[in-house]
Amino acid sequence: MEPVLDFFRYLGNFEELIRAGGYVALTAIIFVETGLLIGFFLPGDSLLVAAGVLIAATGLLNIWVLAALLCTAAIVGDTVGYWIGAKAGPRLFSREKSLLFAKDHLIKAERFYTKYGAKTILLARWVPIVRTFAPVVAGAARMHYPTFLLFNVVGGVTWIGSLLIGSYFLGQLIPDLEKNVHIVVAVVVLLSILPPIIEYLKARREPDASR
Repeated sequence: MEPVLDFFRYLGNFEELIRAGGYVALTAIIFVETGLLIGFFLPGDSLLVAAGVLIAATGLLNIWVLAALLCTAAIVGDTVGYWIGAKAGPRLFSREKSLLFAKDHLIKAERFYTKYGAKTILLARWVPIVRTFAPVVAGAARMHYPTFLLFNVVGGVTWIGSLLIGSYFLGQLIPDLEKNVHIVVAVVVLLSILPPIIEYLKARREPDASR
């Protein structure tokens, strides 16, 4: 039980996580969040932003080595998710919700995929939870793999680049930004959940518009 508690304690303290876990911990978190269904709760966006800002201030890790590792983890993670969906297919949608499986998240990703098609693999990178389940849905829907791979690579590189590298340069431009990294993370999290909120509000208004 103690290792589990330590793990969640590290997730709440990004600087401690970076110092203690380094490249291995960050790469593992991005891989699990993007590739395994149980990783939907992991802090992808906030971790990338915090890592960029803290590395700019402390130089704990080499930003370019980390970026290469995380891009690889994000791309491989989505690939694993795709093949999980391709192999399990409809059986996933018939599974009951459990501690390690959230069926409602899978259905949410399916709706996202129905609306945006192949672009889902790119767009979902910036939508928490959906980015975990979107490649699984794509695999279950038998998306043409070369198309999936293209959006996977472009999405993985732009996601890591915009959040990790972007926040790194922001940390270099603004002195002492790492002291307020929680504010930066909060803004990013708010922006990342804004699209689903907008979609929800639009869906709520649709019945009214039809009357």
